[in-house]
Amino acid sequence: MPRTPLKVILALFLPLVLAAVALASPASAAQALRLQYKTSSTGAVTAQAEPWFKLVNDGTEPVPLSQVKIRYYFTGETSYRFACSWAVVSCSTVTGHFVPLASPVAGADRYLEVGFTSGTLAPGANTGDMQLRFYRADWQNFTQSDDYSFGASRTSYGDWDKVAVSIGGQLVWGTPAGGGGGEPTPTPTVTPTGNPGGQGTLFDDFAYTGSSDPRLAQRGWTVRSASGGPGVPGATWSPGAVSFPSVSGNQVLQLDSSTDGTAAGTVQTELSTTARKFHEGTYAARVKFSDAPLSGPDGEHVVQTFFTITPLRQNMDPDYGELDFEYLPNGGWGEPANILYATSWETYQADPWQSVNTHTEERTSFAGWHDLVIQVSGGRIKYYVDGRLFADHGDIHYPETPMWIMFNQWFIDLQGGSTPRAYRQQVDWVYHSRNEVVAPAEVLNRVGAFRTASTAFVDTVPGS
Repeated sequence: MPRTPLKVILALFLPLVLAAVALASPASAAQALRLQYKTSSTGAVTAQAEPWFKLVNDGTEPVPLSQVKIRYYFTGETSYRFACSWAVVSCSTVTGHFVPLASPVAGADRYLEVGFTSGTLAPGANTGDMQLRFYRADWQNFTQSDDYSFGASRTSYGDWDKVAVSIGGQLVWGTPAGGGGGEPTPTPTVTPTGNPGGQGTLFDDFAYTGSSDPRLAQRGWTVRSASGGPGVPGATWSPGAVSFPSVSGNQVLQLDSSTDGTAAGTVQTELSTTARKFHEGTYAARVKFSDAPLSGPDGEHVVQTFFTITPLRQNMDPDYGELDFEYLPNGGWGEPANILYATSWETYQADPWQSVNTHTEERTSFAGWHDLVIQVSGGRIKYYVDGRLFADHGDIHYPETPMWIMFNQWFIDLQGGSTPRAYRQQVDWVYHSRNEVVAPAEVLNRVGAFRTASTAFVDTVPGS
């Protein structure tokens, strides 16, 4: 669950620079790419390799970057993760995945293949900095000094022919590991995800009689009663504080959380899907946040949420994931007033505290009803509030495994005083389309169609 956010700000900006046009024969004029390399991680043993690249177009014609592949060869013992820290061409256009060599050679049994989703490199221009990195999925150190493409002394950009570059499958720069030449081995076909049309839908209008309604369990929901985090240690998670009243003609999920200033007198609330079967696709909910308490004095650091989550099996679990909308009406985690966070998590450990996440925030009141949408597709996580793009995350923070969908309201800490006070969060509906990017306006159209047809619940999302 959410903790003090960790935000790594990459403020470095390097402008696109022009390179001198090199002489080329007419036959290679349209495909005269040259790669320059440096590394910011020079140690023989490292926590992450950091190959930084520039591509230079020495030809006379523009090169569509979507046709370009860069291959960095290395040896490994386990699975690895790729990340783009900064790129002049934008990290959102840079892709990376790992491919094993059919016949390992000295210095390489696999390669990192870097590609691009869009962009064009003009004649005489270069891409500017592409600050890339990769690391073991278990976060352990590894040896890079014996890797074919690694150059420990390359701390400034220069031509480097131990990284191969191809255009449209034709080798145009560098020597692949093990020698070879001509066209590189074709990259194995990767089955795409996020296909239009969806592969299953969840919709719930929350038309239940109460937290003990047997249809909740039948339809895949769990009303939490078990102790534990997040929130105040020793607090109770109470199914009795979860209800489904009618609001403006529609039943809603209602979470009422309260405290008397003591842990024993603190009640927190949560509703979660039972099955952890939700991964790529579109998530949406209509949520009512509140600034003022339902009763009693104000000032508690309460968190009102809509999120997805994978359990943390161990410290720094590489398969952990969490995508959060969190509203803090009274601040908390060092914030003095109301703030809305969209946070994407790679992993964390609780003690001593260490986290790997990224977040976007707005410091203003979000009291009232809001349509919240999270799109998870193609390596990007996009958060929308009332149809407006609120945050765009990705890279290492992209979820790797199926998740639960959850709503909860809990307290970061207690402000003291014995007068009881209570806070309320409401949810009108929840929607998910598996493996489909659905625009926020279209989400509302589909929810409206369900309601017009008097469809209170549907779940065709396959089990994980």
